[in-house]
Amino acid sequence: MRYVLAAALTVAFFALLPAQAAKAVFSHMIVGNLPDFTLSDWESDIRLAQSSRIDAFALNVAAQDSSTTRSLDLAFQAADALNFSLFFSFDYLAQGPWPADRVISLIQKYSVHKSYFRHDDDTRPLVSTFEGPGNAGDWHAIKVATNAFFVPNWSSVSAAEALNLAGGVADGLFSWDAWPEGNTNMTTGPDKVFLEALRPRGKVYMMAVSPWFFTNLPGFGKNWLWRGDELWDIRWQQVLDIQADFVQILTWNDYGESHYIGPVREKELGLFTTANAPVNYVRSMTHDGWRKFLPFYIEAYKTGRIPNAVEESVVATYRTSPALACPGGGTKGNNGDFGQNEVAPEELMDDNVYYSALLNSDRGVTVTVSIGGKEQTGILSKVSAAGPGSRGVYMGAVPFGGNTGDVVVAVLRDGKRVATAEGGKGISAKCENNVQNWNAVVV
Repeated sequence: MRYVLAAALTVAFFALLPAQAAKAVFSHMIVGNLPDFTLSDWESDIRLAQSSRIDAFALNVAAQDSSTTRSLDLAFQAADALNFSLFFSFDYLAQGPWPADRVISLIQKYSVHKSYFRHDDDTRPLVSTFEGPGNAGDWHAIKVATNAFFVPNWSSVSAAEALNLAGGVADGLFSWDAWPEGNTNMTTGPDKVFLEALRPRGKVYMMAVSPWFFTNLPGFGKNWLWRGDELWDIRWQQVLDIQADFVQILTWNDYGESHYIGPVREKELGLFTTANAPVNYVRSMTHDGWRKFLPFYIEAYKTGRIPNAVEESVVATYRTSPALACPGGGTKGNNGDFGQNEVAPEELMDDNVYYSALLNSDRGVTVTVSIGGKEQTGILSKVSAAGPGSRGVYMGAVPFGGNTGDVVVAVLRDGKRVATAEGGKGISAKCENNVQNWNAVVV
């Protein structure tokens, strides 16, 4: 097993943090995946986000999507009623660039809602993008017409180049860099490059956090994965270190790329048919567990302090088949289109059950992992960011060990069970349609 300790933070670090402007955490939502969403569906997802302490959905809207108007009307109706926030992330890649007049029209129409997220003492509607640096010049007129606070993702160019586009039209930058290359864990190196470019110019940084990445959609020309083992908790520890102005979770509902943290509904999975996927790798693959620790992480990020007490709990993350149990489906590890060295996917993913425990202390704590009734003893090999014996998230893993069946992870203190993770799809040596599913179950 590969274990690299995440960057350790100390209690003193949190105590010494300077006073900061109000921070916020968003989750990226693909509106094009929701043409059949009802008002009740929007309300349900918003309530789940609120219970996780998420401040707003960044609404990814594509230029040619015919369902956008209906979806946006329902979304803002629900958000207004539930005191939640929304803002636009204009997608310039999925269906081509947005005409500037249509961007202006949408911002003007929906930013009058009380639920539209605003920056600078609630005066400027926040607007972002997915790519679009070639249209940077449009944003002078858009900002004049809408008073938008503009924080695009232009990650296809360097931070320094993005800052200078159209004479520095961006008010900040959002980096889409949330996944590691190769078999090492994610680092904060890319974040620091953005900070070094942005801070001297007084502009904001929006940091990306994502738990996973796997896509196999031949119709969209997509079939690769990046290492996701332990990524979610490691990246949140990096959020506490970096202390960016904003954090955006990638994503709430991008099922095609397997990094959703929202619920899975059958009505949202039409893209697997549209894109000729060899297997629906999302059905029955819950990721609900990735929301479990968000209130803890978000409070620590916003306040600069570890919460005084936590509800002790445990989350289990695992793939549902050993890497070599079935044909890999042509999936590559890494993406050569990004100049990366492509490798076999099993080189990036370990056959482990990973567990993360949110504890008031690890003293007297042991972990057991049962696969199909065969029990292994685990250890907490990565300690809380604030140090051993403190409140925080502790992590570890055990190998599949050739076992199959239902997975149950239990945390015990002095022999008494304090938390359990169970109920997800079990591990099997058989794969649907004889194709490997590189997605994860999270309970």
